[in-house]
Amino acid sequence: MALCWRSQEEQAAKLKAEKIRVALEKIKEAQVKKLVIRVHMSDESSKTMMVDERQTVRQVLDSLLDKSHCGYSPDWSLVETINELQMERIFEDHENLVENLLNWTRDSQNKLMFIERIEKYALFKNPQNYLLGRKETSEMADRNKEALLEECFCGSSVTVPEIEGVLWLKEDGKKSWKKRYFLLRASGIYFVPKGKAKASRDLVCFLQLDHVNVYYGQDYRSKYKAPTDYCLALKHPQIQKKSQYIKYLCCEDVRTLHQWVNGIRIAKYGKQLYVNYQEAMKRTEAAYDWSSLSSSSIKSGSSSSSLPESHSNHSTQSDSGVSDTTSSGHARSQSVVSSIFSEAWKRGTQMEENTKGSKVKSGKAMPLCTGGD
Repeated sequence: MALCWRSQEEQAAKLKAEKIRVALEKIKEAQVKKLVIRVHMSDESSKTMMVDERQTVRQVLDSLLDKSHCGYSPDWSLVETINELQMERIFEDHENLVENLLNWTRDSQNKLMFIERIEKYALFKNPQNYLLGRKETSEMADRNKEALLEECFCGSSVTVPEIEGVLWLKEDGKKSWKKRYFLLRASGIYFVPKGKAKASRDLVCFLQLDHVNVYYGQDYRSKYKAPTDYCLALKHPQIQKKSQYIKYLCCEDVRTLHQWVNGIRIAKYGKQLYVNYQEAMKRTEAAYDWSSLSSSSIKSGSSSSSLPESHSNHSTQSDSGVSDTTSSGHARSQSVVSSIFSEAWKRGTQMEENTKGSKVKSGKAMPLCTGGD
């Protein structure tokens, strides 16, 4: 009796502990910040979805790709557009989306765009154009690209490209711009004071990158009388209106603009950028392999019903060039079984109709088979 009573007591204690665990999980879930957001698509439509503070930009992108049935590509991006400041930024895949969106003001006209942007990972597709400090674009063999990326991102520390050159700086509170010689270093952006050399001891720190994001400026030639259309802006994420703490730089051409933006991203995020790219590529390749396998199975299944049996033993290849004998063989087997079943079903239906016809003519009902003699 004592043993039985102890067993019941232990069971009650376990049940109580389980109830407490479930209650704590519900409390924790209730405390998670959630947002209902509107995402604008490239075809000018929009989707409404709920996101919570645990989700990264990559997770939200995957959800959107699944729902919208877009072709998978690492270039798909979530882009923050701040209309009042005429600037935009591609959210990095590892960033927390809700955390960024909570910086928007209640009356904000900002938009979240779901679009393909080739500049998001152009750095990793052609690293020679961003990591070597060259003034012009160049070609490079794939194996050399991989070696360059490994050298830059896979060592004990990330190598920040030492970009430097003349940029225009917008003067505070004015629509005038002045030329300065700027340099990008791992610790931030520096400039050379007037009349000084480029020696390290003479450099003045323009901005540290820890607490600012880099944005592409939009139509600053019209808004701020910028010398060119190729502008970038640096600001703290909580600044949502015009402010003296926003720094504006103007580049000579689009290539220089992309070099600076990507250099700043490397200095700010380091190896995480490369990890993001690798994960995006894995996701894209997995989706491509799945769609190739599906289309290959469908093709082999349909062809097996019309081809002679001697042809059905040949292995087919998926679109990616990988032989897939097992999958296509399985598809053929399914097709053959389906054909046999379909023919049997048709014959059964015809026999049933003939039987019904004969019953109507004779006026007698056929007895039901009950399994007896």
